[in-house]
Amino acid sequence: MYCRQCGAQNPDGSTRCFACGAEIVSVSQVPVNGKTSGLATAALILGILAFFTGGITALPAILCGIIALVKISGSGGLLKGTGMAVAGIVISSMIPAIAIILAILMPALSQVRHMAQRVVCVQNMQGLAIAMIVYANDYDDKVPTADKWCDLLMQEVDVSAKTFHCPAAELGTCSYALNKNLKTLETFDARIVAIFESRPGWNQAGGPELLTTDYHQGRGCNVAFAGGYAQFIRTEDLHTLKWTHDE
Repeated sequence: MYCRQCGAQNPDGSTRCFACGAEIVSVSQVPVNGKTSGLATAALILGILAFFTGGITALPAILCGIIALVKISGSGGLLKGTGMAVAGIVISSMIPAIAIILAILMPALSQVRHMAQRVVCVQNMQGLAIAMIVYANDYDDKVPTADKWCDLLMQEVDVSAKTFHCPAAELGTCSYALNKNLKTLETFDARIVAIFESRPGWNQAGGPELLTTDYHQGRGCNVAFAGGYAQFIRTEDLHTLKWTHDE
């Protein structure tokens, strides 16, 4: 015999529940629609809240769900809510799995973001290298002057301001510098450095002392060459760059 109020099991023939004192109802008298277990409801609510509390309510949800299932199965139909209890347990159990998956994916996603930034950066430098050649064709093979090269490319070749910025750089309007040794393209070696990644600064010009690998996790930097192409050069290969005609 089960108590209609608390669900406690009582000896057959009992008229009052030994646990709560309520009147005992035989199984045959139990309504088809039993009472929804409060623990089952709590399990579902706590399971949903686990997504918003960083998993803090996940363990209570699982415990409530398990206890609810035990009580429901032993209530003889007086309690219902099996689906809610199971849902609470399943939802709460997903939190650790999701956390593990995110822990695995986050480094990979971060690496993909860095690679995308590197690609955009090299495209920017490719555009600047071509713009410099276009400028030289209009000015007797002379490249823009070192003190105003950014301004001149914007004015004369209509280069967009965002082309001067590496997306991996947090600061500065320009992430690149011009090789101060490159004056003309009349007699040039296509392998000579034309534009390279540097610390933030507008109209910067110089040599290897300005070059930086900070934008790409120290693994290297993008370099545009006098031949009108650009590529990523690894840190261990930067010493092979050609900065003057004499090298």
